[in-house]
Amino acid sequence: MLRVHLDTDLGSDTDDLCALAMLLGWPGVEVTGVTTNTDPGGLRAGMTAYALRLAGRDDVPVRAGAEGTLSAPIVPFAFPDYWPEPVERLPSGPGEALELLAASVEAGATVVAVGPYTNLAMLETARPGLLGRADVVIMGGHLAPAREGFPPWGPDEDFNLQQDHLAARIVLERCDPVVVPLAATAQVALRAAHVPRLLASGRLGALLAAQGEAHALDQGISQLARSWPGLPDDLLNFQHDPLACAVALGWEGVTVEEIPTRLEVRDGRLLMTPQRGARPLRVVTAVDGPAFEEAWCTAVERASAGG
Repeated sequence: MLRVHLDTDLGSDTDDLCALAMLLGWPGVEVTGVTTNTDPGGLRAGMTAYALRLAGRDDVPVRAGAEGTLSAPIVPFAFPDYWPEPVERLPSGPGEALELLAASVEAGATVVAVGPYTNLAMLETARPGLLGRADVVIMGGHLAPAREGFPPWGPDEDFNLQQDHLAARIVLERCDPVVVPLAATAQVALRAAHVPRLLASGRLGALLAAQGEAHALDQGISQLARSWPGLPDDLLNFQHDPLACAVALGWEGVTVEEIPTRLEVRDGRLLMTPQRGARPLRVVTAVDGPAFEEAWCTAVERASAGG
């Protein structure tokens, strides 16, 4: 049984919920816990618990973590109203999220962080070396160039790093994470073609479909898809966070390379620059997009049917 702990800012971009659903439906996986970050009052934790109930998975522990960030955030916290009914907040007591995160690590879980890394940095500060002994996968980073036909995103678009760049630097310098950067996640998509399968799978799948369509409308995703020939015409969203979870699960459709990387904070941004002689980072540099989309859909169908 593979153990995984998810640290997330679920409730903003809809791909966090897509990531949680995939973990719930992946065979041979135990989700040891979910911690939320940038979560004032436990709203994100409440949304996570709502989704778990739809999947019939009240057994997965959820704790609301850091309410803010260690460095100034680049954008205000956002909570789009993509939920079919009001969601009850689920606040946690001081330190409970870090206790759950530490317990997952001590149980041998891989930690996959798909939002700002504030909780991870706080755990490393409280218990130095603990995360360094764990398997950690982070979604974020702007290493490796974009493939031709895909958006050439850089530091300004690298939300997970920049929303709390101090926390990101702590995790990158003191731990040994696998980095799943924007150049890789731009190649995996939630598409309108997936919607019929999601709607047929059950209540959780239907929620993913509704949120994906609402997000695409709000963000003008169709215009973005028309601007870059590598993107599918029916793009709804990028599967940034699900790809990071697939890497944590050992999915074989990615290539991981070591890239010597210099880290530098400049003008409130954490910059990642390939530099010979610098400390190497393990970075996902290639992905089989079609194979991932099929693996994701199959896992979500399984999770949704369980509810």
